[in-house]
This record gives sequence, C-alpha cells and structure tokens, in this order.
Amino acid sequence: MVSVLICCSGARCVVGVDNFRREICDKGGWRTCCRRWRNRVDRRYKSRTLCRAIEGVVDSVALANVHGGANFLFEPGSNPAHLGHELAYLASGFRQLLGTQKQKREQQDHEDLSATDVEHVKDRTPEHDGLPHSGLWRGWGRSVGQAVPVTRLPSLRPPIGFAHRGAKAHAPENTMEAFELALRLGASGLESDVWITADGIAVLDHDGLVGRRPLRRPISQSPSADLPRHIPTLREFYEVVGRSVDFSLDIKDPAAAAEVVACARDVGAEDRLWLCHPDRQLVSSWRELSSEVHLVESTRASKFEGSPELHIAQSAELGIDVINLHHSDWTGGSVAMAHRFGLLAFGWDAQFDRILDELLDCGIDGVYSDHVDTMMASIAKITGGDYSGTS
Repeated sequence: MVSVLICCSGARCVVGVDNFRREICDKGGWRTCCRRWRNRVDRRYKSRTLCRAIEGVVDSVALANVHGGANFLFEPGSNPAHLGHELAYLASGFRQLLGTQKQKREQQDHEDLSATDVEHVKDRTPEHDGLPHSGLWRGWGRSVGQAVPVTRLPSLRPPIGFAHRGAKAHAPENTMEAFELALRLGASGLESDVWITADGIAVLDHDGLVGRRPLRRPISQSPSADLPRHIPTLREFYEVVGRSVDFSLDIKDPAAAAEVVACARDVGAEDRLWLCHPDRQLVSSWRELSSEVHLVESTRASKFEGSPELHIAQSAELGIDVINLHHSDWTGGSVAMAHRFGLLAFGWDAQFDRILDELLDCGIDGVYSDHVDTMMASIAKITGGDYSGTS
C-alpha cells in the first residue's frame, strides 16, 4: 500500500510517498530524504535529475500533478474559480501514483513467482522430497519431468479439500450427518475439533461446552454418557469413515492428543491424521505419540516469531509438517517459501470460489471450507477432474 503525505508552507511543498519525502523549494530545487534501515540520505537534485534518480519508484508525471495541485491549494490568493480544475489534477496524480505502484508490484510478483516456479521444477524431485505424495504435482497422470505449460505454481502434493466441521454449510456442524454428507459431496478430507471427556473419551465438538445457560459446563468435566446425542465420539467417527479420507483435527484440549492417536492407530489411519494447534512447541511434542501422524501449526502470519522465513525455518527444525494460515496470509511467494523448507501449506476459511482459485494457483497443498461443493469444484479445475457435486 502506498502512503502519500502532502504538507505545504508558503512556497515550499512537501510530498511523501512510501519511504521517500520530496520537497519543492522556492528556488525550484528538489530535496529527497530516504529513510531505510535507519540510514538517512539527504541530497539536493534538480527536477530532471531527481526523476532519473528515483526512476521506478513513482511516476514523475503523477508526482508533478500532485505537486501542482497541492501548491495551488496552499498558495495565497489562489483563484477559487480554478479550484475544481486543480483538485482534479491532484486526484489524478494520486490515482496515477497508486496505479503505478500497483502495476510495478504486480509485475515484480509475476517475475518473482515465475523464477520460483523454474527453481522448483529444476531442483525438486520425488526421490528427495521425503513428503507424503511428494514431488511437484501438476495433475494426476503427469510426470514431474514432463514439459507442460505452467498455469499455476506447483504444490507438493494433490491439494486436499477439507470439509470444515463436515459439510457445515449444508448440515449441523460436527455431526455424523455433516461428515457423511461431506463425503457424498466429494470431500477428500474432513475437519473437526476434539475434546476429552471426564472419563477419557475423545469427542468431536467445537465449543467444548454442553448444557443450557447459565448451567453450561466444560466437556472435560462431563462423562461421555451425559453428552448430547448429536456429539459423536472419535471412535464412532472412525467406525463409519475408517481410513478412507484425510482427517484434520484441531486439538482443543491437549490432553486429548494421546487418545486421538490411539483411535487412529486402531483403524490404521495414523498416516491420514493431521493434528493442528497454534503452539508449535506443543505440536512438535506430539511426534513422540506417533511417527506417522502429520503435525500442523495453525496460526496467523501476524503471530510469526521474527521474519516469515525465520519462523518457517524454525518450525521445520521442530519437525512441523504443515503451516496452516488464514487464506489472506498466503501469497505465491510465501507458499514457495514454505515449500523450500519442506513444509506443506494449508489455507483455512476459503469460502468462495475466487479465494479458492487464488489459493490453488499459489500452489497451496490443502484448503478448508464450509462449502464442500464449491471447494471440490475449484480443486477439480486444477486437477483436470470432473466434479459433479452430486450427493
């Protein structure tokens, strides 16, 4: 986002754009101050020299329009009849500045992502990925070495479509009805939240509270026999679903982790279980429970410790398998960064086809959505599959 600040006093007009501040002085000279990495550079340029010096930063014509309009507004004795005309010039200058910046950012992003894609294709092979369904995946039936037109960034595996709390948009969330409907709608993964009851039973529920207000109580303080009938146990879930689908569980109560892994092990579904939590240190400790389950750090980019690259590198060192972020936190560059450290990239709260398409074009490896039909239709577009959405 470009920030523009105008401040005029007498014959001097100051226009600030991003990290640059430009001043038009009374002698027609230019002054540029740039603050980057706490270093201050203060130099005097004439207008032509300045435009060359900052070429590629802003559009000089747009900057001139901003200067001209701003000078008129603050010039003593300005003709009010010309006010509308000069305001139009000022607005035009701002639009051009913003448009120029946006175009250059988009062009740079395109060039960076194209270069990243080439690097992925050249350097990665299935033999050394070491990830589930590893290798650069561009569609079923295509080999990694096959020359194909690149229309999207590569994912590390076929993207998983996780039905958030089952087919939440079509049935009561976290119920067996919602989970079975999601499977009929073609979901390749299911998602839920898990708690542990007072008698040690893992159950699927989001809030973790039962009963009516004001007598609501935590599930952890309630025996499983006292829970409402619509709340399924994890073992009931596996009796119906088995290991036929990837299952992502948000571990709401860390005490439930051991029972969750035990339930999955009993049906041979450890390798299709994805354990999620925002505390990556806690998630890392669950590797002791199983060498086959997938460890997922579910967080936000704003909560990264240090730079994104440093945070992702540290997560990889801890044995995390997946970085799971809100869809708005992902770009093609950040997905490529996660892939560079050998981590999968998942995006949640992807409710619309536009958002789903953007994530999949970025090379995302898994998405979470309430709208199973929309989600699977978007995935089918990039897999070349035929999704009918019939139940």
